[in-house]
Amino acid sequence: MITIAEDRRVLLTGARIFDGRSEHLRDGLDILVDADGVIAGLGATRTLDAGDARVIDLAGRILSPGLINMHVHLGLALPGTAGAEIASKGDPDLLLVMADSARRTLHAGVTTARLVGESRYLDFALRRGIDAGIIAGPRLYTAGHALCCTGGHGWESDALEGDGADDLRRLTRLQIRHGADLIKVCISGGIAGEHEQIDTPQLTDDEMAAVIQTAHDWGRKVTAHVGPSETLRRAIELGLDCVEHGYELTREVTDLMSERGVWYVPTITVSRCEEFFDAQGVPTWMKERALGAGPRHWESLENAIASGVRIAMGTDMPPAADFDGTTATVREMEFMVDAGMTSLDVMRSATSYAAELLGADDLGVVEVGARADFIATDADPTADVAALRGIDWVMQGGAVLRDDRAGR
Repeated sequence: MITIAEDRRVLLTGARIFDGRSEHLRDGLDILVDADGVIAGLGATRTLDAGDARVIDLAGRILSPGLINMHVHLGLALPGTAGAEIASKGDPDLLLVMADSARRTLHAGVTTARLVGESRYLDFALRRGIDAGIIAGPRLYTAGHALCCTGGHGWESDALEGDGADDLRRLTRLQIRHGADLIKVCISGGIAGEHEQIDTPQLTDDEMAAVIQTAHDWGRKVTAHVGPSETLRRAIELGLDCVEHGYELTREVTDLMSERGVWYVPTITVSRCEEFFDAQGVPTWMKERALGAGPRHWESLENAIASGVRIAMGTDMPPAADFDGTTATVREMEFMVDAGMTSLDVMRSATSYAAELLGADDLGVVEVGARADFIATDADPTADVAALRGIDWVMQGGAVLRDDRAGR
């Protein structure tokens, strides 16, 4: 159910609150949201001066910050039948596909998404539409096109090819010119490239350094698609900020990540989602490579947890895609618990930790001055993250965009 937001303040009352950081739920607090969708007050029940604010009673519910998914492709076009259909669409039709994926992502409780590779610069048009209130979707932080070498990972879909430091430097600046919030670079092979292997190194040190230095000069972080540890180690020494996937990470390199403050977005779902691959009609070689990477990918996540690496949640699968009776987003978070994280830290990885990686201090937390992006559940996800399977209420910027309980 979608509720049209009123241009007035909102008072949320009765909920137990996970504020994105604290170890324990906070009880007996009301949240006052101003007409701009920002938290204006947080105080003991019935003590806030709410005036004529619209009251929403969440008695008995657990309220948490809206989820932040840090590895999203809204126009995902994998090798195979479904991907070929998406890739064949013209710009208007592809933008509609992306807008529909954005809407479903939002309704699944993901109120902010970090895009790490889209095509034709349509992500920037979509972001403008969402910001203007024309399109329903999560707040978007986007890398624009991913960058790769000639024939490198992603060249068939969203990545731009370049060779040599000057070429990669130019492509980095081109993404920033279009409005990129971060830079995504593919420095090794992966599971979706037919003529590569996961451990294929794909950029030289001078090429990686050109991307990282240029992005940093312009105030952007760099995240890298990478599989093997040795390739990643070289990138870390050059100043890399974040790792996507990390299919083959040794304990030695995760210790280095922890020491240098390099973030990790594991996307553990992508090496164990056989039904999704079947539905997408991916070729046999890709499915076998992805599932075959599963054990080492899992070990990589375990190593990162043991090393104390900062971890942010991201799926690579479409955030709202069906997966094991829930969404890919929730299943990713359950896998993270299975690998050794606590439910509390997984919730932080999808709220305050993710916001920290984005550099957004007004997201992922419940505090005065933050955006009023929330989800509600019956059970406590900080005690058992599987409680997120029961998300039935979503607010973004003070507007209720999903309320499955209305009228009950």
